[in-house]
Amino acid sequence: MAAKSKEYQESTEFNPVIRAINKYLFGLTRYKINILLLVVATGFVFLSVGSDSTKSILFIGAAVLLGLTALSLRIALEWERVPILRLGRYKKTRGPGLFFIIPFVDTPCGYIDCRVTVTDFSVEKVLTKDAVPIFIDAIMFWMIWDAAKASLEVENYKAAVPLSAKTALRDIIGKTTLASLLTDRNEIGQELQNILDAKTNPWGITSLSVEIKAIVVPGELEDAISREAQAEREKNARVILGSAEIELAEKYSEASQKYKGNNEALTLRSLNLLLDAVKSKGSVILVPSEVPHLMNKALAAALPKKDTFAENIEEDI
Repeated sequence: MAAKSKEYQESTEFNPVIRAINKYLFGLTRYKINILLLVVATGFVFLSVGSDSTKSILFIGAAVLLGLTALSLRIALEWERVPILRLGRYKKTRGPGLFFIIPFVDTPCGYIDCRVTVTDFSVEKVLTKDAVPIFIDAIMFWMIWDAAKASLEVENYKAAVPLSAKTALRDIIGKTTLASLLTDRNEIGQELQNILDAKTNPWGITSLSVEIKAIVVPGELEDAISREAQAEREKNARVILGSAEIELAEKYSEASQKYKGNNEALTLRSLNLLLDAVKSKGSVILVPSEVPHLMNKALAAALPKKDTFAENIEEDI
């Protein structure tokens, strides 16, 4: 198997070795009662030594009884289930809590954790539909709903589930373009979940969700993708600017109809634009000498119209 590239590895916040050791030590707490019974049985054996025959038989009988009880007693934690084989054949699934087995006849098939499990997996150097090699890092949430099937149908379900996820993800990537992978992560995760469900349901395992954490493309393609995105944004900006020009043209067309046949209003508008232009500090604009005459002419024409308009209003009142 090819060595996993360290370039794309993310830093983890916990040590998996310490986590596994703590989990194992916590699992040993289920044997506290068994250990206590064996200690008491050992004490009875020592008491039988040097005692008379009657007491010795009682102590030995008590030790044997406690020893058999310790061998038959089992405790499963709240989230655990234990498939039981009796003489090699599946009998039942026990747990959680206290239960008993027949010593030397029943065989527990491990304590199956039925909680939601999070598995981090990744695929490297997979070609997309448009022949782009990429790296994908993803996580999968899955759980066991039938402990007997998980332990009896597949040899190592903890390794089989991530390997199935990798295979399905590679197949999906090969059928999808890079653009679709970058924009449709949720749809790809849902499709991957459906594929995994169809494969793992016969094992008593269900896939709750699959989420893609990161998609990494080669460095030589990052510049090309960046230029493509920049060109797309520039195209959108030009389209928006063109739409704005069309709206402005329509407004100017409407304004021209207002100014049509009204030279005084057009002159005043021109002078207003000229005034706005010279408001900037340090601006100098050269205008023809006839502009003041046009201004006076426009004002002279506008004032009578204003007076006439005011008189009409007073008459109406």
